[in-house]
Parts: sequence; structure tokens; C-alpha cells
Amino acid sequence: MEVEYKKKPIRSYVIRGGRMTEGQKNAFEKWWPHYGMRLADGLINPAEVFGRVAPLVVEIGFGMGDSLLEMAQAEPDKNFIGIEVHPPGVGRLIHLAGKAQVQNLRVYMADAKDVMEDCIPSQAIDRFQLYFPDPWHKKKHNKRRIVQAEFMALVSEKVKVGGVVHLATDWAPYAEHMMEVLCLSSSLKNTADEYQFSPKPDYRPETKFERRGERLGHGVWDLLFTRPE
Repeated sequence: MEVEYKKKPIRSYVIRGGRMTEGQKNAFEKWWPHYGMRLADGLINPAEVFGRVAPLVVEIGFGMGDSLLEMAQAEPDKNFIGIEVHPPGVGRLIHLAGKAQVQNLRVYMADAKDVMEDCIPSQAIDRFQLYFPDPWHKKKHNKRRIVQAEFMALVSEKVKVGGVVHLATDWAPYAEHMMEVLCLSSSLKNTADEYQFSPKPDYRPETKFERRGERLGHGVWDLLFTRPE
């Protein structure tokens, strides 16, 4: 499978080589027809995609897929859509999901902005997740950060009234940037006090990045916002 994307001036990621294992390669042949979603197919109807009506969780940048798979298995009453551009992670996720016979998961291997714009209906998402995105810590690269006012406006338009926008990072300057962007949004409201971070919800598994950060003495910041009426 090839990564699908439209031509845009600034990307929040870099396509890295990354070798796929034989299991990941075989996963695309065996499991992509079941789990894979195509950007070219356009706007989806989640009820048709999953064959049922259920709360929809959308996660951008699931990496190697461990935490997303864990959440999908722990919350079988919800439908999950993961978006990732790197083939090894996608291959690994669908391989493990297939082995575990997980039915409430689908995957896009495409640019997140394109998927959100072209494939996700307005007010369709019950919970939006963006965990540990690339902080692009050099000032000259800050414009590449995915959490920007324009993108979060797109996200909030796709989230249902009463739905949740959940971001997490282990990079303090990015946490402050995220907080500023979300607090300035006219369509999102902090579930904690103003300009306050939230405790990690039980549904978010501890990731390898989080464990590594803890070993290095780094903090982790969760931001939970909702779309009010």
C-alpha cells in the first residue's frame, strides 16, 4: 500500500524509511482489505463502515499501534479509526488486530488533515485523540506542529456536541503551545479549570514514549477539552 496524501505546503511529519518485518508485509496482504480505509473513497458513514451505530473514537498518529489496539480491545462498545502515515506501524497494528480478531477498528494510511477534511463527517466524533505528536522543538520548525488554530478548528467541527478532544505530550513547551491554541478556540472548552491540565484518563494506556519520558525525568501533560452546546 502507498501512503495517500494531497499536495500541501507544510507537513507535520516526515516520511521515514523504516523496514517492515515479514509479518507486517504479510499483514497488508491478509488484513488490509478488512481494516484498511482509502482516502480516495471520500466521506464515510461510520455506521456503514462498522456495521453498527456506536460512539466513534478517532486517533491521529498511533505509531506502532499498541495503545490504540489496547483501547479498541478494552472498549468494544466503541468504534475506533486510527490514522498513521508510516507503513511499519500500520502493518504491525493490523497484523495484531487480525490475530486478535478485533472488529471495532479501521485504519487510514494517509495524511491526517486530508482524512479529517475529506473522510470524516461533521459532528461524527465522540472522542478525538492525539498523543505525543512530534513537538518540532526547534523554533524554525514550530510551524510544522500539527496543533495549530486552523487544524484544531477542523477537529472541533468534526467532534459532536459534548464530545471530547484529548491531547497529550511529554514536551513542556509543546504542552503550553497546545493549551494556548485550545484555550483560544471559540468552539472548545477545557474540562478542567482555565489553562489547567487534566489527570490522565483511565482509558489512555501508558505508552512507550511516556515510560521513556518518566525514566528521563520528563513530565506528561494531558489536555481534555469538550465541544459545548
